[in-house]
Amino acid sequence: MLNLMVNTSQSYEVVIGPSLLSDIALEISKVKAPGKCIIVSDDIVWALYGESTKSSLIDAGYEVCEFIFENGEHSKNMETVLSILECCFENHLTRSDFAIALGGGIVGDITGFASSIYLRGIDFIQIPTTLLSAIDSSVGGKTGVNCFYGKNLIGAFHQPLRVICDTDTFNTLPYDIYTAGICEALKYGVIRDEKLFYDIADNSFNIEEMIYRCIEIKAEIAAKDEFDHGERQLLNFGHTLAHSIEALSDFNISHGHAVGIGMLLITKACEDKGLCKHGTSDKIRKALDEFKVINTVPYSQKELVSIAMNDKKRKGNTITLVIPEYIGKCILHKIDISELESFITVD
Repeated sequence: MLNLMVNTSQSYEVVIGPSLLSDIALEISKVKAPGKCIIVSDDIVWALYGESTKSSLIDAGYEVCEFIFENGEHSKNMETVLSILECCFENHLTRSDFAIALGGGIVGDITGFASSIYLRGIDFIQIPTTLLSAIDSSVGGKTGVNCFYGKNLIGAFHQPLRVICDTDTFNTLPYDIYTAGICEALKYGVIRDEKLFYDIADNSFNIEEMIYRCIEIKAEIAAKDEFDHGERQLLNFGHTLAHSIEALSDFNISHGHAVGIGMLLITKACEDKGLCKHGTSDKIRKALDEFKVINTVPYSQKELVSIAMNDKKRKGNTITLVIPEYIGKCILHKIDISELESFITVD
């Protein structure tokens, strides 16, 4: 089992290892004594781990209620958040009680946001059950939901009390969900750690050590820039175009795979403009091929830019892009929003 601390405005521990769900009450009791809590999950994850998690907590003296919503990006909205809040009120949760996010990134984002606004903020614990949520969305305190105008545009910064990552849960993941996490892991390698990138690209990594390193990179950056005003924007490598790809596909292309495509597109564009070491995009493409991840996009520059106009990274008439100089180093590059369509390259 591996442990590391995330030192933001609220410091917390991330625990990584197998069989953690087998005695989840013990892990939770290290930060929250028996009391009242709500478990938020989706229908797929609940069917796998919900009842056993609830039973473990009840046996340890916790009073537990649950809220289960339909799996999928279509549930990531204010209607779901309001339903969670109503469930909390109906079960009389108070400021001393807490929420548990049991599931992937959508579950974590929704639960974190609902927790941040219920009674102006209650504690919540992340139990990520996908590789992507384990290495990325469960850590760092970004929470939120989608709306008509774009992805994750409504939200808040709200750090979890603890992150408990049971690596056994990845054994039940469909391959495309697993590889979505691989794409995000490759992102960490490109922005900060060349060895991590090649270990993943060669499919020669230890899963626990890989998760640890990705979280370590994110924790280091988030500790310096918790509220996303500067260096933390490096973690958005590939994301500006990824959010457009997701929306244009009606979310049939998952977030992780869209990030993979977004990384490839922006890297190719940077190579064409002499901003990136030649051959970097080929390395990213080869890594995506290793895991049979789609690396082409059926949308034009104009279509991608039309969605990116509402991206959170836009400030006034400028948008900050994350561009790789080479594998292991990315920098922030600000351009006028009017230049975005001519900047990117779609083969």
